[in-house]
Amino acid sequence: MEAYQYMKKKRPVLVAVILVLIFSVVLGFSACAAEADSKEESGKIQLTATTTMLSDLARNIAGEEVEVTGLMGTGIDPHLYQASAGDISALQEADVVLYNGIHLEGKMGDIFASLREQNKTVISVEDALDKNDLIQTEDSEQNYDPHVWFNVELWKKAARHLAQELSAYAPEHKAVFKTNLESYVKELEDLEKFIQEKVDTLPKDKRILVTAHDAFSYFGKAYGFEVKGLQGISTETEAGTQDISQMAEYIANNEIKAVFVESSVSPKTIEALQAAVKSKGFETAIGGSLYSDSLGDKESGDDSYIETWKANIETIVSALQ
Repeated sequence: MEAYQYMKKKRPVLVAVILVLIFSVVLGFSACAAEADSKEESGKIQLTATTTMLSDLARNIAGEEVEVTGLMGTGIDPHLYQASAGDISALQEADVVLYNGIHLEGKMGDIFASLREQNKTVISVEDALDKNDLIQTEDSEQNYDPHVWFNVELWKKAARHLAQELSAYAPEHKAVFKTNLESYVKELEDLEKFIQEKVDTLPKDKRILVTAHDAFSYFGKAYGFEVKGLQGISTETEAGTQDISQMAEYIANNEIKAVFVESSVSPKTIEALQAAVKSKGFETAIGGSLYSDSLGDKESGDDSYIETWKANIETIVSALQ
């Protein structure tokens, strides 16, 4: 009798478990069917990339041979991003998965590991870089700054790595990937010249960049800027009252003309910082919004890596002059 009562109480749980198992099996079959249908319709390699920067990179290198799907839209913060059931399905259905690594997509690490265990072709920017390329954080010797796209030289390495991995996956398209890579590297070289010309117009003593979170260290190292982020490397770390007060003191003492909000981070902390600076007898402007963890959108015209970079450097230099 007691056993019967126990099973009666547990029946809803058992039913739920059974339903979940059935749903998982059905989803698995549906994913396989969808993948097959997608390939039959387009005849193209299906690549799913995590961030907007990587989606743009994939489109430049892969060209028309690959259909690129991006998980994260404009303005999405990859540090905080949690994959939905639809995202997981998109990753499973893809022929190739492209992600940044270096803990940028911090909440998705287990997913990528699982895909690799399933022998999915998974490409990571992290694998393209040597540890000497990376900037260590102050938190731990094991942690590195993931914002590598703010060094164009490192982005070239990412482009070459992607072309190499795609060529290994689809050797029949190797010549196309090679041609696309050469063309894109030339565009990146032109971008580097553009950035340097803009930076050269700004006096060295004005090259201090204060932003919402610490995303611009690679930029600072490449172009001689002192970079200060109100929040840490990850936006999961919130700035406290003491952080704001100390940064306000630094800005007032150095008479920094402008500070910057970011497109993928709430402006509240920078607005609080601006008010704190004013309370110390100095006024700093909000110099504009910078793209940090996401590209711009089509409406802004900054929806490519190159145009996003140009928009950022023009905003920074103009505000700090």
